[in-house]
Amino acid sequence: MIVSTKEAEEALEAAKLKSVSQYAEGVFMATKAATLSENGRSSYQMFLDKHILPVIGDMLLVDITPAIITKLLIDFQRKGYVHSTCVKCYNILNGLFEMAFLDDSIPTNPMLKVKRPSPRKDEPTKSEEEKTLTVEQLRHVLSSVEQEPLKWQAYINLAADSGARRGELSAAQWRDIDWDNGKITFSRNLQYTVQAGVYETSPKNGKPRTVDIGPETLSILRKLREEQASSCISQWIFTQEGTAEPIHPQSPTRYFKKFGKRIGIKDFHPHLLRHSSASIAIANGADVAAVSERLGHSDKAVTLRMYVHADEESIRRAGQTVRDALKNAK
Repeated sequence: MIVSTKEAEEALEAAKLKSVSQYAEGVFMATKAATLSENGRSSYQMFLDKHILPVIGDMLLVDITPAIITKLLIDFQRKGYVHSTCVKCYNILNGLFEMAFLDDSIPTNPMLKVKRPSPRKDEPTKSEEEKTLTVEQLRHVLSSVEQEPLKWQAYINLAADSGARRGELSAAQWRDIDWDNGKITFSRNLQYTVQAGVYETSPKNGKPRTVDIGPETLSILRKLREEQASSCISQWIFTQEGTAEPIHPQSPTRYFKKFGKRIGIKDFHPHLLRHSSASIAIANGADVAAVSERLGHSDKAVTLRMYVHADEESIRRAGQTVRDALKNAK
């Protein structure tokens, strides 16, 4: 199809009349809806509605300058949001204006002259040790949870044993357990957004995976199945109190926060058990490729980047390896 000069000029003029809100709610989010998960789409929409459109939504796309966006980001950071949240705001703005530039809605991309946010000097950062539990801390968690309701005993033991994600654990069903061989298959994921409510989707990389679980975890799961059967019959392993409905995906986060305070584990959340399970396995000689498969990562580099940390013992072993090599060479 050949577009005349007049038609092109008319299209450009029409684009000039578009506000940021019109473009974001129309073209941008319609495109993102086709490529993002429901959870991701909801997150994008929240950022637009809460942080971006109230500031620049009524302005025309063509009137947005690098200075306007830079001020938006500086003001956002001054509100105290953590660095990762500031970067997410930047990334959404970058995606929006890059799309507008590529489809000729704007003649230039203002984001080319906007710097990516840097961490605030006074912003506390977590050390690698704070992102994972030590073996002693994990033992403390598993020992302490023995005094908690059976559902949470089973949830925490299964999370630490399998390294599964919160949504995968929430979506686990009794039929997923291979009792004879001590295995469980994670083939679905429960998520929650305000717009969609609780919904089921596939695991993060789109593939089901089967992992082994220890006899202690299996024993607690058997007890939970018996306890659950006395009040209701449910296909779900973890259910809402007194019902056959699956546990709300956000319930574990709320419980972990309260439980962590009681036992002295700072910032305790479900993903910390996944992180700790992987880090402890690798630190004690597990093959990175095997850990990557167990976690459901599509790229082993992700496993290396996120879960390989040097603890005191692994640093000592590294030094001893050098000394042993020199000794054997003699």
